[in-house]
Amino acid sequence: MLPKALSNLVESLRQLPGVGPRSAERYALNLLNRPPDVATDIAARLEQLHPGVNRCSQTFVFTEPGQDVSPHYLDDKRDKQLVAVVENPFDVIAIEKTGEFHGTYHVLGGLLSPLDGVEPDQLTIAPLLQRVKDDKVSELIIATNASVEGESTATYIKNMLGKTETLVTRIARGIPVGVDIEYTDQVTLRRALEHRQTL
Repeated sequence: MLPKALSNLVESLRQLPGVGPRSAERYALNLLNRPPDVATDIAARLEQLHPGVNRCSQTFVFTEPGQDVSPHYLDDKRDKQLVAVVENPFDVIAIEKTGEFHGTYHVLGGLLSPLDGVEPDQLTIAPLLQRVKDDKVSELIIATNASVEGESTATYIKNMLGKTETLVTRIARGIPVGVDIEYTDQVTLRRALEHRQTL
């Protein structure tokens, strides 16, 4: 029923996470109804995506082409002995916006999930363990999501470090600001009680 060019675009859009058939159709129709230069601009940016993004060889955060090591890692004001371990580079951006963290980062590139076929060798865990030794890391802050995968990844990293002088901590979990206790799920509430602080 659809012209081939339109149906091909719908199929391509469906490959994106969280985009079902109806959403893909809406996106494709929206692009078709806009001036052609909008689609042309998006296509040009997509072509520039892979050659225009590099990853730091130490932290695996996004860098500009030609930058082997990220400016954050090279910054003398950053504490290389304090490392926040995150799932993806966008987590780095979220933490940076707080203005409270002055260490460096390590991007895992995902979380352990045997059911989805994600094993330790597919993540940057081995380079992380090497960094702990090379940079004499004093504290490793595991800042992964509060999910089964996030917890299992944190536990795996802790176990792989074994007996070491490096302190392994986990970001605190609790009740978000503006949320009523009665509407908070049991896992979050339990974590909030476990990590309560003195006033």
